[in-house]
Amino acid sequence: MALAAGLASFFLVERQQWLGAMLALGMLMAWILLLSESLIGRLLVSRGYPALPRGVTAFIAQLIHQETLFFALPFLLATTVWQSGQALFTLLILAMALLSILDPLYYRMAERHRWLYFAFHAQCVFVVVLVTLPTLLHLTTGQSLVLAIVAMLLFSLPSLMHLLSPLTTPRVLAMLALLPLLAGAAWAGRVWVPPASLWISGSALSPAFARQARHPLGSMPLTPTALTGQGLYAYTAIHAPRGLNEEVVHVWRQDGVEVDRIPLAIRGGRAAGYRAWSHKQNFPEDPSGAWRIDVMTDSGQRIGMLRFTVSDDREAATLADGTIQAPSGLPGLDIRRLLPQPASPDDAPASTEKASATQEASSPTDEASDEET
Repeated sequence: MALAAGLASFFLVERQQWLGAMLALGMLMAWILLLSESLIGRLLVSRGYPALPRGVTAFIAQLIHQETLFFALPFLLATTVWQSGQALFTLLILAMALLSILDPLYYRMAERHRWLYFAFHAQCVFVVVLVTLPTLLHLTTGQSLVLAIVAMLLFSLPSLMHLLSPLTTPRVLAMLALLPLLAGAAWAGRVWVPPASLWISGSALSPAFARQARHPLGSMPLTPTALTGQGLYAYTAIHAPRGLNEEVVHVWRQDGVEVDRIPLAIRGGRAAGYRAWSHKQNFPEDPSGAWRIDVMTDSGQRIGMLRFTVSDDREAATLADGTIQAPSGLPGLDIRRLLPQPASPDDAPASTEKASATQEASSPTDEASDEET
């Protein structure tokens, strides 16, 4: 049932957003109920009613953990870049989801390893905040990430208190000093956390671009001469929830070294993804080597990547009709063919053309454009 609710919310975010939002709101209400469980118990006792048995409260907590993890999984599976460290985070959440439905292991952790149980609880809080806030409140992924880290730290306090018990003044000071370190570590590891509300629904590289129809055009060999003469368009269609405004960045890297950073603004709501592109002509004097374009949020989370290799060799990769072709053996390449499509009423001419924001790309020939919906 939890997985079905998560899948329903995932598919309804676009078509019937209010239904997806209601499911996300129900998820948050369940957490409020869980967090107020001890208060409800004391209220029942004060009015002469028996308190809820420990087994009942543990069962309710297990149900909400299951709902949280299986609710979040469709979003994480859709947004994870599997060729990066994000795969480890998503696999961790998948392992936690499996643990939550294996009663012997789950209840053994809850009874015998309380610090681990509280850590499990805090991670569930992190996930539910990360996934629901962009849909409910239209917060950016960066804002949602900050709030998720704060919530996780608050709910990790019981785990830290259990580890440091009995609490003495030095141990309390050590715990207070440990919290900023945990927050810093969580923020530093944000590149490993998928942006649960953003994913690439289409991507391509091309030497030319049809701006009215919003699709890549032309073909050319990926050689230094061709790139310095014609430049290169990087096209990404990014899916985002309706009402979400986000800034993303195309980070161009040559052999792992950043050479350019071009910002783009996207707006959520388009089913096929918000179509944005950057045009790079300011290539280094020797552009040969392995190139990667990281599509990042402004907070540093990776949405996706495009790879290509520039070589003088006859087997160099070739761009054709918006499809990136590469020699065999090139790992992690996402090949997507984008066919020409007529402009729809939702499409308007590209409204912004901005120079690259990096110091290295001072040439005005590097630009970024996006579509206005």
